[in-house]
Amino acid sequence: MNKIKIGWSEVSIVPEGRRVDLVGQFYERISGEVETPISVTALAMECGDDHFIFVSCDLVSISNVMLQKIRAYIPDDCGFDKSKLITNAIHTHTSMGYTNRSDALKANSGAGTLAVLNEMKPDHIKYVPLTHDDSPDIMRDDEARDFLIERIARAATEAWNNRAEGAYACGFGRAAVGLCRRVCYDDGSAKMWGNANHANFTELESGNDSGIELMFTYDTDKKLTGVVANVACPAQVLEHQSFISSDYMGKLKGLIREKYGKDVNLLGLISPAGDMCPRDLIRWVDSPVCKNDPNIHRDEVVERRADPSMFDIKGCEKAAKRIANEIFWALDDVTEYVTETEITHKNLTIDMPIRKVTIAEYENAEKIIRDFFATCKGDINYEDNARLQIYSGIVARYKLQQTKSLYPIEVHVLRVGDVAFATNPYELFLNYGNQIRARSKAKQTFLVQLCCGSFAYLPTEKAEKGSHYSAFVGSGNSGHEGGELLVRKTIQEINALFAE
Repeated sequence: MNKIKIGWSEVSIVPEGRRVDLVGQFYERISGEVETPISVTALAMECGDDHFIFVSCDLVSISNVMLQKIRAYIPDDCGFDKSKLITNAIHTHTSMGYTNRSDALKANSGAGTLAVLNEMKPDHIKYVPLTHDDSPDIMRDDEARDFLIERIARAATEAWNNRAEGAYACGFGRAAVGLCRRVCYDDGSAKMWGNANHANFTELESGNDSGIELMFTYDTDKKLTGVVANVACPAQVLEHQSFISSDYMGKLKGLIREKYGKDVNLLGLISPAGDMCPRDLIRWVDSPVCKNDPNIHRDEVVERRADPSMFDIKGCEKAAKRIANEIFWALDDVTEYVTETEITHKNLTIDMPIRKVTIAEYENAEKIIRDFFATCKGDINYEDNARLQIYSGIVARYKLQQTKSLYPIEVHVLRVGDVAFATNPYELFLNYGNQIRARSKAKQTFLVQLCCGSFAYLPTEKAEKGSHYSAFVGSGNSGHEGGELLVRKTIQEINALFAE
């Protein structure tokens, strides 16, 4: 056994005095004020001959292209193995976009869906964004990318340089934050954000995971220095707003610091939650801020006695309080502090299968798009892009699959004492995570999605049959065959670390 060393760093990614392109919706948004600051938080842990650095980013995603640029930016004499730098995103929809954010996704999905429409539309039809602003005070594209690279690299390096002997303890909490966002109907179809107040509604497509995996870090005087919280819900309560915010993770950080001190850090890790959201679709509480989402439509909304709107700040605060209370109770129960342990870290490359479409599906999709433009009476916008995404995604995938059938992803599997960590670069559907956790030999298993890449949704077979957004071919790179492969490989690698 070896003494464990722990280091933390937090670096702001608020572009002071600047606005940003907000990403995560079909429609375009430019930021206004800063509602809750956004940042990147790094945790470095070293023990014996191995180590890792996790950097959690208040962003919608971190592409593998971006990760490689971050690693290249960090000097070779930094003192740590740059292949053991792990970046993840909390998937907030109220943070900045940057050039190449989805390069890896497009490389393995084919052309973006809007690019397909632009290629197929007649010249006289234009795409008109909901918001168009070329003001010089907006940080975007290469400038935003370079800004983020420097800040993320700085956080990683500072965390490594800040490491000192310390201790950690583990805990567990339970809070109802993430709920299934796919509604099933009696004809076998499903809809993301579907209306459950419907005679043909049968069930929500999956369950939910209210469990919260927790790890706490301390200095040698047993003073709390940080919290690691693994929650099965993306940080997107405020996803339709037009301000900068770190969503419920930022508010959770504020509650922790209010109780334990301003120097306590929070590493927010999102567990597999591709089909999860912070809203109860049975007890639907509406909000005017979601009016531009083409996948959310309610002809009639029944007033419910339920949560506050989980599209608004009050709902965001409620989610944070639920998690905070569990963290506070878990901290009260800590009696065992680990100061000596072992760390084993594997950086793996897995070749994943591209989800294919048939010739008939391609020909039908192309016909539907051409028929749409033949009768289109004006310009198109985000609603048209969303409505045609299933078909443009099929067209793009058909062309890609003629030359490509596999693509590589980066996956990290770690052992820290009796705890396992495993990552994936998807908005991974919940049941895949449940399968991994249930069969893991670790005493506790932290699973982190949208990590070291951004390859969009990875749906289950049931979701593919139900279809709709998040299960379309164009919603991601792989289908359920890839999900099953990822589960098998992750379980194998975790359990190999715990083999006696």
